[in-house]
Formats: sequence, C-alpha cells, structure tokens
Amino acid sequence: MALKPDFSKGLLPAILQDATTQQVLMLGYMNEEAFERTVNDGVAWFYSRSKQRLWKKGETSGHTQQVVDIRLDCDDDTILLFVHPQGPTCHTGSQSCFNTAVPYQLQQLETTIQQRASEQSDKSYTQYLLAEGKEKITKKFGEEAFEVVIAAMKNDRSELISESADLLYHLFVLLHEQGVTINEVESLLSARHNTQNNFKGERQDIENW
Repeated sequence: MALKPDFSKGLLPAILQDATTQQVLMLGYMNEEAFERTVNDGVAWFYSRSKQRLWKKGETSGHTQQVVDIRLDCDDDTILLFVHPQGPTCHTGSQSCFNTAVPYQLQQLETTIQQRASEQSDKSYTQYLLAEGKEKITKKFGEEAFEVVIAAMKNDRSELISESADLLYHLFVLLHEQGVTINEVESLLSARHNTQNNFKGERQDIENW
C-alpha cells in the first residue's frame, strides 16, 4: 500500500470531496481497518465514534461513495477521498453535509462585543451597557425594537435598515450579558427549520415554522 496514514494518533479525519464538482461532501473518521476496507473495496468506509463500529457510507440508503483517488496531508494524519457519490451524501437528503451558511457578520458582531467587554476603555459604549447591567440593556433593546416598528409603520426603508442594525447590536449585547452565543440560537433555528410539523396559527407555533 503506497499510502501510509499515521494511525498512531488514533482515529483520523477523512474528508469526502466530489471528484467531478470539487464540492466538499462530508467529514468522517477512519481507523486503520476502515482505511484498508476503503482501499480494497473502492468505496468509503468509516469508524463510527457513537456506535463504536465500522460502517460503510450508504450501507442503509444505498448512497455509497465510489473512491477514485486518495490523498494524505503533509503530516499523514488527515485523509482526503475524491469520490463519485451515488446519490445524496448527507442523511438529510442534501448533496453535501456542509449546507449551513455561517452568518459571518453576526459572528463578527459577537466577536467584537466580546472584545469590547474585555477591554478597558471609558469610551466603549458596550462596556457602558454591560456595566449598567441587564435592566439598562433590556431597556435599550426595547427602545430599539420600538424604533424598528416606527420605521416600518412609516415605510422608511433606510431608517428601518438603520434601526434594525441597532436592534441587532443591542440584542447581541444582551445575549453576551446572559452568556448566550449565536451558535446556540442558530442551532435552535436549524432544529425548527427541519421540523416536519406544519404551521397552524399565528403563534401555534413559531416552533413549528
């Protein structure tokens, strides 16, 4: 075998990439036996950390991954498989498991607030709000929410955009004060998006949108 991954470190990450489109499809993990089966069978095998056993990708769905090339990184501890997918790769039915777009600007805002909170500056509005505490932050958030409503009622598009930006900022300050991250919020949004329930009323329920 020409390729010699370094399994001395334990399980190795294995990335599937579509050989035709170059789309990254998924990330799994291999032990030495899974790698050898992949090489010998010509389809992707992995080691399931949750089930503690080998599994062939597509063993239940039939959507196997035909391997056309295998490469290692410079440290021989990450495996890249170029494949021809025989159907969707993700268990959700999507071609790739990497479908969730990261809200970069929101994460950047979260990072900025975290940085401001750790700095020592009398000119930081973020530090001022955090020093004043939850009552001040929630009051400002409520005021900004009202401003958004007013802008919408006036059909003032420019003002609506501006006030919405202010609202998001104060929301993120509030989340930081409460120890909540945007990833936690996004995880809940993703779960709600994937629910199979139908919307049946104004409030019954946003959880089932």
